[in-house]
Amino acid sequence: MRKQKKVSDSYVIMTELVLPNDTNTLHNLMGGKMMHWMDIVSAIAAQKHSNRIVVTASVDNVSFAESIKLGNVVTLEAKVTRAFNSSMEVHIVVYAEDIPSGKKVMSNQAFFTFVAVDQLGNPIDVPEAIPETEDEVKLYDGALRRRQLRLVLAGRMKPSEANELRSIFDIKDDTQV
Repeated sequence: MRKQKKVSDSYVIMTELVLPNDTNTLHNLMGGKMMHWMDIVSAIAAQKHSNRIVVTASVDNVSFAESIKLGNVVTLEAKVTRAFNSSMEVHIVVYAEDIPSGKKVMSNQAFFTFVAVDQLGNPIDVPEAIPETEDEVKLYDGALRRRQLRLVLAGRMKPSEANELRSIFDIKDDTQV
């Protein structure tokens, strides 16, 4: 039987201060710096879940809902949403806070996928992720669809094999004519 871990056991919070070297000429946080921080916090969450070295396998869409300004405090929250064989999907939510004004906004959300590896770099099995809260269950339930979409877009799965996506895209079984 596969080992199990609660989703909440992988929860990680990371806080950063946006300094001048982190910004572009408009004094907004550079997107590459944001992705760097997101990769770190999500890797820590994946490592906590798997107790293994992890490598980034994919990054879903990262877009800014709100710009993050020089001097803002950035809080990144990450947790494993679901574990497959050796891979784990991690959900990251990013908040930007202007402490003097008291304004806090959700700036980004994304899903990163990590693969746990052994000392030789070979994929290794990870514990199953057990969701407990309603939000964790929703993220867990959607993870298989997101995984199949990633695999289809990467050319590693035929759309007709993506059973969770078939109903969304109304894909007919290609064995029937």
